[in-house]
Amino acid sequence: MADSVGNFPFEDSLLFKSMSRLPVMSTKRVLTSSTSSSENGQEFAPAQKKTRKDLEHVKPQAAATIIGGKRPPVAASRPPFSKSTRGGGAATVAVGPSRGVLKPSLVSTAAKGGNVKQPAVSAGTKAGGGGPQRRHGWDLKGKVSDMEEKIGKYQTKVKSVNQENEILKGSMVQTQTRMALMEKELDKQRGMISEYETELQVLTGVREELEKVSSDKNTLERELSNLEGKYRVMETLRDSQETELQTLKMKLSVQESTLARLQATLKDTEEEVCSLKETVAQQQDELHAGEMERRRLHNTIQELKGNIRVFCRVRPLVGGGLSKHIQLPASDIKMITLAKTEESHTGKTADTQRNYNFSFDRVFGPQASQQEVFEEISLLVQSALDGYNVCCFAYGQTGSGKTYTMEGDEIDETRGVIPRAVQQIFKAAEKLGAQGWEFTFTASFVEIYNETLRDLLYTGKASKRPEHEIRKLSNGEVTITNLTYEKVTNEDQVLGLIVLANRNRSTAQTAQNDRSSRSHSVFQLDIEGVNAGRDVKCKSTLCLVDLAGSERMVKSQSQGERFKEMTAINGSLSNLGIVIAALANKESYVPYRNSKLTYLLQGCLGGNSKTLMFVNIAPESDSFGETLNSLRFASKVNDCVIGTASANRK
Repeated sequence: MADSVGNFPFEDSLLFKSMSRLPVMSTKRVLTSSTSSSENGQEFAPAQKKTRKDLEHVKPQAAATIIGGKRPPVAASRPPFSKSTRGGGAATVAVGPSRGVLKPSLVSTAAKGGNVKQPAVSAGTKAGGGGPQRRHGWDLKGKVSDMEEKIGKYQTKVKSVNQENEILKGSMVQTQTRMALMEKELDKQRGMISEYETELQVLTGVREELEKVSSDKNTLERELSNLEGKYRVMETLRDSQETELQTLKMKLSVQESTLARLQATLKDTEEEVCSLKETVAQQQDELHAGEMERRRLHNTIQELKGNIRVFCRVRPLVGGGLSKHIQLPASDIKMITLAKTEESHTGKTADTQRNYNFSFDRVFGPQASQQEVFEEISLLVQSALDGYNVCCFAYGQTGSGKTYTMEGDEIDETRGVIPRAVQQIFKAAEKLGAQGWEFTFTASFVEIYNETLRDLLYTGKASKRPEHEIRKLSNGEVTITNLTYEKVTNEDQVLGLIVLANRNRSTAQTAQNDRSSRSHSVFQLDIEGVNAGRDVKCKSTLCLVDLAGSERMVKSQSQGERFKEMTAINGSLSNLGIVIAALANKESYVPYRNSKLTYLLQGCLGGNSKTLMFVNIAPESDSFGETLNSLRFASKVNDCVIGTASANRK
């Protein structure tokens, strides 16, 4: 064969396996007895046909292909049998090919599993064919010669077939060897296929893992892209931050140099601060000493002005204009003159004008404002914070403007002495707080009505009003039992108490005034100051009194309850005049207890206090008599000397 064993394809190995299973033809002689009849010769012919047909199924060319392409010599054509062979020793070929050589094309076709056509039976083998005629039965010699000739031919063919068979056997051995090798190779290939299948499974897992890795790779690539973008942004930010860092480093170096300079300056400043602290301490000592000196000088000035001072204030006319009987010299702010024309009693002389001249600490005309009036007493109010008792009260006839002077209206420009004094007290206390002073304030409001004390800050039921009594303590202080004392911390709280007191105060209509005060109103502000750093304490009382209006029965035309009120008012004012006269005459006994008013004000009138009285007069001509009496009373007070006041310090 042309190809080697190792190069045989898989189909060729299958072909050789099928060829190895083909039957191998062998020569046999069929011996018949010498006594066989002619029928034996006749029976041989069909057997011969069958043998030839079986042999012709396989193409003889295959043998030629297997042995290398050498074609054996073709046997001579078989002569027809003329007669039957002899019975004794005759031999017949059972099987054998009709020709000595197989065609290679048929062998290869058989090896590939193709169909092999049987050759046509020769005409001489068929009964009634066109071959030589049969020998006669008696021609045994001819039949024997024919048989011998035929046997010779068959023997030649058998020899040729045996040769081909040997060749085929050798070829089959080679083929089987090749098939064994092929089977080993096939097993090897199957093992490799199994390995490949295992590897394929592994590769399938690897492929899945590869796909997963590819997916992860895509994700990572996207993340990488995002990170690259962020990285670029961060690089830009880093560059800007580096630039900023450089700028900050430069600023830091500048700041460090500035800090060093400032530290040096701070050291100098600390030394200066220490020096200033010493100076401040020294100045605080000097300031405290100055404050004490100021208080002393202030008190000296107030004493020089008099511990009882009298201011006169003239109310303007209701219809405007000036009063003819009241004269205020422009050159002297302390003088006031009342002029009255008197008729001659004899009728022989002309009418005469009589003047009444009075001198006070200060006289305010009708044009004087509330601020101008308060400025004259502001220094006196300051004395209350310095530890001195201060009393200020308004005296005059009904309708002369006492309540307006003391309380005024709600508008800032028209506020009276009481709200302005409270405002000054709290402002001055705040300033003194910077020097270490702490103040506490307690306010009370009481009225004396028909010689009875009433609490104007009482907010309970009228039927349950408590009774009040004036009592003098062992330390000389005067207090009232069951009275409402309110702790106040600012000006607004005090103003609220004033509004409440005005609602509760007793007023009524008279012929002189539509709303006349029918009682004496007393506002007291107790002040306690402490300077812990200097270990100094002070205590004082600011007393602001709005007296009821004095009037005559003829002008007020009071009747019934109003007459009783008028009698009580005039009686208390008369007792006030008696007390002041006793103080002026330096009498040993001063009748303070004759009225509730003088008993309550005894600490301000004859005790350790600074006192100021406003005498208010009405400008109308028909009030001349009341005005004259008020001015005469004020002159008595102005001439009174009650001694030197001292501060209440501890």
